[in-house]
Amino acid sequence: MHRLATWQLFAVCVLTWGTTWHAVTYQLSDLAPEFGVALRFALAGGLVLAYCAASGRWPRLGPGDHALLALQGSFLYGVSYVCVYHAERFVASGLVAVGYSASPLIAGIGARLLFKIPVSGRFLAGGAIGLAGIALIFWPELRRPTTDDRTTTGVLLTVASVLLSSVGALTASRNRHHGIGLLPAMGWGMVYGAAAAALVAVVLGRSVAVPAAASWWISLAYLTLAGSVLTFACFLTLQDRIGPGPTGTIGVMTPLLALVVSLLLEGFRPAALTAVGAFLAIAGNVLMLRPARVTLRPARA
Repeated sequence: MHRLATWQLFAVCVLTWGTTWHAVTYQLSDLAPEFGVALRFALAGGLVLAYCAASGRWPRLGPGDHALLALQGSFLYGVSYVCVYHAERFVASGLVAVGYSASPLIAGIGARLLFKIPVSGRFLAGGAIGLAGIALIFWPELRRPTTDDRTTTGVLLTVASVLLSSVGALTASRNRHHGIGLLPAMGWGMVYGAAAAALVAVVLGRSVAVPAAASWWISLAYLTLAGSVLTFACFLTLQDRIGPGPTGTIGVMTPLLALVVSLLLEGFRPAALTAVGAFLAIAGNVLMLRPARVTLRPARA
């Protein structure tokens, strides 16, 4: 992954995660979402750790390292994705993607508070422009009146997922810059995330059923191999290179692709504001990605 240019890492993340929003919709039948998340990340984490062992990259990690990897995995891969899956049961996948467009600001502010990484006015302006663009894209759907609590539930789950995943992303940065290799951290994090999702399923008393639909298994394979192993490797590499805040701009761009997927596969019909919103979202990302690279360092005690 380190051989790829920054724009290539960014493109892989956007292209893949922009389509996983739709792929998740095939995971919402037969098997409880908690078990779907657990199976997805257990397979993905197992593949990454198997590669580490076969390539001689198996690390020596102490109890403290595993505790932090469990924190990373539980938030970044486990509970946050449980919230995503459930959110898509109540609101359109595009709205969940819109919620994730807030991640750059959250990650940038968190990195400033924890790691003393500067947050420039250009970064904040770009984030605001990007968020305005995404809001314009989905404004017609957002303004529709609701008569029940389903939309409220979906929005709250989306907000929870964004906050939890931001904590996981910042923990991942801390782990990488304290000597834990990218692939071992990703593999162990996914395994711990799978365990966290399975624990949630057990606590909630979810039942286990073997999905019969081929679409469920195909989407699981795509979410595991492309949406988890490949894309998270690119994401964490990109986060090492340019910092958590700028990397979070992926969360602004992916809704644009999710919009195209909805247009092609879900019968979505864009409003007149869509073109304006797309332009603003792209312009905001340009502003956010222009600041000079910074080196992540831990805050002094």
